Amino acid sequence: MKAGKKEQQQGSERRIRLTEDLIWGVHPVFEALTQEPERITEIILHRERRGGKLEEIVELARQHGIKTSFAPGLRLIGEGAATVRHQGVLAKTSQAPLLSFEELIERYTARVQNGEKPRLVACDSLQDPHNLGAIIRSALASGAVGVILTRERSAPLGGAAAKASAGAVSHIDICQVTNLVAALKKIKDAGAWVFGAVKDKDAQSLYTSDFNLPACIVIGSEGQGIRPLVRKECDILLSIPMAGDLDSLNSSVAAAVILFEAMRQTSTV
Repeated sequence: MKAGKKEQQQGSERRIRLTEDLIWGVHPVFEALTQEPERITEIILHRERRGGKLEEIVELARQHGIKTSFAPGLRLIGEGAATVRHQGVLAKTSQAPLLSFEELIERYTARVQNGEKPRLVACDSLQDPHNLGAIIRSALASGAVGVILTRERSAPLGGAAAKASAGAVSHIDICQVTNLVAALKKIKDAGAWVFGAVKDKDAQSLYTSDFNLPACIVIGSEGQGIRPLVRKECDILLSIPMAGDLDSLNSSVAAAVILFEAMRQTSTV
């Protein structure tokens, strides 16, 4: 009864590959919204379908701030898809409960006001679920208190990401935001310094950066890096010094290097 990622547009229909992070059918989706709305990341509906329960689904999604998309046609593809009757409604799910940004920032602010120096990780449009899962795993292992994901252009927290995280998705605060720029502004208002990981030669070296303060570390997407408007919100742009001709690292590897350097600087052990 579950499915998810790798989707594509073909003609007027939206085609979604059957995997592990999707619930389909009017009643299963309605029940999921009623019982565990914090696990739902997106509702997708056939544009032409109408009816009492479907309208209730749309209203429940709105109440919980869940992204809702309408498509002129829906088709599940892949092994077993031919036997699935989705009834014009699909729900993408996370394998871990998602916090609202408001709750995450409230918890973060309380830590700062308590004299702590908490770290957050913000993933700017990461689309590879294996990289995303690995970053969440490193965030937990290095003592970060939360992870922020973009709602658009981000890999789902389904089977692949959850597996790559080795269970970390269930042990760290995770939220999704529609506007990362606005989220970073509020994080700075809470007392954090925002560090952006880039590969520019003029950026500050990771090993001369001071992490002994409340911080949010922004990791960019695999191909494009940090988007320009997000980059402008960073207080400090930092890079990882490397030997030889290689000029960049995989995003999850770069995140791990930065996060564990931050932990080394702030560790009391």
